[in-house]
Amino acid sequence: MGKTTTSINLTAALAETGKKTLLIDLDPQGNASTGLGISQSDRIITTYDFLAGEVSPGAAIQKTQFENVYIIPANTDLSSADIELISNEKRSFLLRDALHQLSMDVFEFDYILIDCPPSLNILTVNALVASDSVLVPLQSEFFALEGLSQLMLSVRDVRETANPNLRIEGVVMTMYDIRNNLSQQVEQDARDNLRDLVFKTVIPRNVRLSEAPSFAMPVLSYDSASKGSQAYRLLAQELDQRQNPVGGKNG
Repeated sequence: MGKTTTSINLTAALAETGKKTLLIDLDPQGNASTGLGISQSDRIITTYDFLAGEVSPGAAIQKTQFENVYIIPANTDLSSADIELISNEKRSFLLRDALHQLSMDVFEFDYILIDCPPSLNILTVNALVASDSVLVPLQSEFFALEGLSQLMLSVRDVRETANPNLRIEGVVMTMYDIRNNLSQQVEQDARDNLRDLVFKTVIPRNVRLSEAPSFAMPVLSYDSASKGSQAYRLLAQELDQRQNPVGGKNG
């Protein structure tokens, strides 16, 4: 659903406006870590260690080469989390508890974003329990709305059982091709059904967006003037206006 691309570039776009931003890579593939220039050799301490309560925030959080952008990186250690955490009674609350440590306060992050795995598992549940809201990248493709309805049910379940304050922040259309009738139809269906939940900003299909990860940087650094960069700047602005209509901070 374009989730990692959005995680990387929305983080970078928020940071570009002066917001101190942390990206938590919760996907065992670690693509968000790669996209922000964190090599495998620099992932000695990862989100797995952070979840397990084995390290402090100060040890887990890394500063990236991009101003105001911080990350807790991931590697394949996370792929065994489902099995290894199954016996832990608080397995769904590990990330929430880790983020509520007093030592997190010294960082004073304006935003904390979490890049989730592509499927619903214990890691995704941890992210939902720890979050204030969920931002959903929706690819402009035929089956996209079907997957969205399943996610909505998952959010409802978590709200009823573990995090009553969880809300859907919004849905952002990604990989949008204005020349494609299907893209326009999916967008129209989304706006008809979800109304104001759908962000006004649309992320286009863009070659620069596709190329940037192979250079281990956000598209805003790879090609600042590209359509992809411009779109993520608009998305960051729209998100910040939703979060802080009269100023303030949000985690």
